[in-house]
Amino acid sequence: MIILDKALADLERRNKPIRVAMVGAGYMGRGLAVQIARYTRGMELVAIANRTVCEAGRAYREAGVEAVSHVDSRPALEQAIASGKCSITDDAQLVCQADGVDAVIEVTGEIEFGAHVVMTAIEHGKHVMLMNAELDATLGPILKVYADKAGVVITNADGDQPGVIMNLFRYVEGIGCRPVLAGNMKGLQDAYRTPETQKGFAQKYGQKAHMVTSFADGSKISMEMAVVANATGFRVAQRGMLGPSCSHVNEAVDKFPTERLLEGGIVDYVLGAQPGGGVFVIGYNEDKIQQGYLNYYKMGEGPFYVFYVPYHLCHFEAPMSVARAVLYGDATTAPLGGAVVEVVTAAKKDMKAGELLDGIGKFTSYGLAENADVCREQNLLPMGLSEGCRLKRDVGRDEVLSYADIELPAGRLADRLRQEQEAYFA
Repeated sequence: MIILDKALADLERRNKPIRVAMVGAGYMGRGLAVQIARYTRGMELVAIANRTVCEAGRAYREAGVEAVSHVDSRPALEQAIASGKCSITDDAQLVCQADGVDAVIEVTGEIEFGAHVVMTAIEHGKHVMLMNAELDATLGPILKVYADKAGVVITNADGDQPGVIMNLFRYVEGIGCRPVLAGNMKGLQDAYRTPETQKGFAQKYGQKAHMVTSFADGSKISMEMAVVANATGFRVAQRGMLGPSCSHVNEAVDKFPTERLLEGGIVDYVLGAQPGGGVFVIGYNEDKIQQGYLNYYKMGEGPFYVFYVPYHLCHFEAPMSVARAVLYGDATTAPLGGAVVEVVTAAKKDMKAGELLDGIGKFTSYGLAENADVCREQNLLPMGLSEGCRLKRDVGRDEVLSYADIELPAGRLADRLRQEQEAYFA
């Protein structure tokens, strides 16, 4: 934020704002529209695309923007942008193609649809910010290859857990401590939650039941930590991560095996720790002089130290990732190369041959983080590609599925990109 606030203020003063288009107008997208339109200097939300176009209009209204144009062609959108008008459309491809858009924010949580959005945006020279850990965890490495070739930035968002973790990770490195664990804080973990069990919570906060189910059943945190693993090179200590319980995050320093931390670092989480809603990084420093100073600063005797942020404020901070990408070519969170950690598909219940898997946060399956080399060896099915797959055999609850167990739907871009990713990084 420091430096960015001055840079954005200067853009506003010179009337040269960063022009952003957003794809998706759900719970998080609406909050992001408010943040950009009302509170982010030097940035304009010039267009929102949503398959239900009235929801795009709702996002603008909640942001205090009443005068919007409903466009259905690229020339109409480009004319609106040139005239300083905001636009809504049900065609996401338009906002990815149009001149006058500097960056596209993908905030749908969908993988197949999101892959089409990102590929078109990259093809047309747009920076891309993902508020879509599911897409990033499944196809992030190959999408970054395309972005690099096009000379644009693809990044996950400030404010969401991966972005907050990576900001903290870079801070810990910057003060001379070696990060050895990148961690998340979790309040609930129950692999068998479904949209039915989570319906009340979803209604209370105006969210989709399958989305909050993915939080509860562990799929979402697996996706988020896979994104962090791929951005750091860290692995998981075991399938599904360790996830120890503790009352405060400071206790995390004693909850993970020391030798595993020093082997090259892990991603993981703690369960039930205060302060809830935050993230943490365990840093290592064996400099005796610095250990004395860190102890004086109430960080403990070392050599392991817990650094944490007590919150993550998703849409409040997300515009900063757009600014970092457009102004400085800096990705908040992006893969270093090929996948280090994947998210595999496990059965939530006993199922019969012929049944269809229904995807992330639903009734049939949940996601588990696993090291990518294990996934390759065992030919495991990524959770991000599971929706619509048909079982070729009976499976039992908690079985982890492989490609050999399913038939893929035909003609999906996500499957083609996945094959490219495997071949490119082989």
